[in-house]
Amino acid sequence: MKSKIIAISLFTATAGAIALYPAYQSIGAVTPLAIQPIQPHAIEQITRERQRIEVVFALDTTGSMGGMIEAAKEKIWYIASSMASAESAPEIRMGLVAYRDRGDSYVTRVLDLSGDLDSMYAALMEFQAAGGGDGPESVNQALSDAVNRISWSQDDNSYKVVFLVGDAPPHMDYPNEVKYPETINRAKQRGIVINTIQCGDDRTTQRNWNRIAQLGSGSYFQVEQTGSALAISTPFDEQIAKLSEKLDQTRLYYGSEEEKQVQRKKLAATEKLHADASVESRARRATFNASKSGKANFLGKGELVDDIASGRVDISTIEREKLPAPMQAMAPAEQQALIDQKAATRKSLERQIDELAGQRADFIKQRVEARGDVEASLDYKLYSTVKEQAGKKGLHYEADAPAY
Repeated sequence: MKSKIIAISLFTATAGAIALYPAYQSIGAVTPLAIQPIQPHAIEQITRERQRIEVVFALDTTGSMGGMIEAAKEKIWYIASSMASAESAPEIRMGLVAYRDRGDSYVTRVLDLSGDLDSMYAALMEFQAAGGGDGPESVNQALSDAVNRISWSQDDNSYKVVFLVGDAPPHMDYPNEVKYPETINRAKQRGIVINTIQCGDDRTTQRNWNRIAQLGSGSYFQVEQTGSALAISTPFDEQIAKLSEKLDQTRLYYGSEEEKQVQRKKLAATEKLHADASVESRARRATFNASKSGKANFLGKGELVDDIASGRVDISTIEREKLPAPMQAMAPAEQQALIDQKAATRKSLERQIDELAGQRADFIKQRVEARGDVEASLDYKLYSTVKEQAGKKGLHYEADAPAY
């Protein structure tokens, strides 16, 4: 009875939060990813005691940040995998605030927090460094958007964090703009930690970034203009990437037309990353998807094969028009045969990816140990920061180094 009451309460609270989440407009803003209504079979998942990590990157996308932007594109999946390596296998949600300055093609663009990292990554791939070049940037606006225009959870046990990444100080001379001390005060009230990553060595930026991190109960660290991220390729990356693409092809989606529209966008994002992302990045994504935390990103919502194979849904109860189009004209026996075939293929591919991922991890470990300079890398600094701060929320990371 107690678990039922908790489930009903959580469902009601979540629905209320969605209904009250305000619409907004801003110069150049991108509408956050739509929050989908919770399906009845998902109530059980909500009541499980899984902690959540919510991370938003406020990223300077002006011309001087080209190297860091490319590093971010390569490292998103490594960051997700490292965060997911906590013993409790937390749910990972990511968001992005890209910023420039007044007079550029946009001031900020916002991608809301989502567990659909494929779509977030596909959007990140579209960003190119441009604009800027005249000193201070719209850092105040970026931080305000990261705190106030993101659908942060109300859960006090969630690790909620902003990483401010840039190489120029904030404009403090813009009238009618909320300055960062006020925004940080709001962040602290909501339990959001703010860390700063300075690219380059500008002293004015250093002073501001240090102060922002101090006020935001976070950490400050400095990296080279290119990001100082380790670039490690392995002999296993290409094969893992190919197997991952085949694994994605085992997904079948069902639901209402509105739900199918969201699913089609996710599939399009996946196709884009297979076409345009580096082999190394796709291998990292496969490794993340193979983790317990990555399952939500791999499956999305309304994935038929997993729902049927797990016993959560009986295919005979699904309305014909909600099934994938190729299955709507099939006889029940044919439908079940297709699902069984997809499920068997999926298991085989997952086993192969898991084996290769283990070999990849061993290879990387040897390379990292041989280098001896990893503590200066962006990868190590990010992981160390997350490990320390998330630990205060009860998230335990056993490894001393990240999952490169």
